[in-house]
Amino acid sequence: MVVILAGTLAGTLTRVLLLKLDYRQYPGYPHGYVSHLSLGAIASALGAVAVPALMNKDFTAFTFLALAAQQFREIRNIERQTLENLEETRLEKRGKDYIEGIARTFEARNYLVMVTAFFTSIAAVLAGIGAAVAMALLLVLFSRTFMTGKNIGDICEVIPAKIHFKGSLLCVNEIDIMSVGLPKMRRKIEQEALGVMIKPKDDNARATLHDMGQRMAIAHTAALIMGSKKEVDIPEFTPLVRKNPDTGAVALYIMPIEKDMESLILAVQRTPLLESARVKPLNTQAGRIAAD
Repeated sequence: MVVILAGTLAGTLTRVLLLKLDYRQYPGYPHGYVSHLSLGAIASALGAVAVPALMNKDFTAFTFLALAAQQFREIRNIERQTLENLEETRLEKRGKDYIEGIARTFEARNYLVMVTAFFTSIAAVLAGIGAAVAMALLLVLFSRTFMTGKNIGDICEVIPAKIHFKGSLLCVNEIDIMSVGLPKMRRKIEQEALGVMIKPKDDNARATLHDMGQRMAIAHTAALIMGSKKEVDIPEFTPLVRKNPDTGAVALYIMPIEKDMESLILAVQRTPLLESARVKPLNTQAGRIAAD
């Protein structure tokens, strides 16, 4: 009983530490918290119970782990559907790539919880409670580190850029963004808009910025953190990210509620690097030759 309790507590603690509500506004509080913590506790119990079952040579008990894996895949589908439903009412879309990344993350966290509970229970059986506590702390630290992904700031340089017009064409530095027909809208944009250039540090980063899902994630994050003046009847205020086809650098245009360039740069830098957008041409021989 002590073995099961130690593993369950360690796994549940891991799930608590991995659950946070930040600028992404998901999961919601309190219903989302209750759902994810409950699933984390169940995953912890399954991982902890597996150890006594293995010791008693009750191998049929491992079928519960297979069932749990199936349920976690279903959780991923539910998370995806929930976020897609929420997407319909958002003015600045997350994008399918961002949604898929969030869904994968919630599925993976349940597996980490189960593994933490399993190895903590093994440590309790082999070396006692003291070893179980040490193992739990080590695995919690590992889980926190493992689930911390890279951000745009890790692979790109983000610098201020100039908003200007060439006739009716809105530009951020040398990159064309869109056409704005009304003179009063152009004047307002010139007075209140902000723009930044996002320059890739290498060819891997350039390929990542080529992904439309990653660019949507940048615009979405900037709009969430800085606020946006976009409204359903004001398409000119839509935050946009466009690419310079010659260099691979991209430009962000936004009409923020908070006009603060330093904060905008930080917001762009903390945009998560999406798994589906990560491309590494430099890991291939052809990519390295082309980069020379």
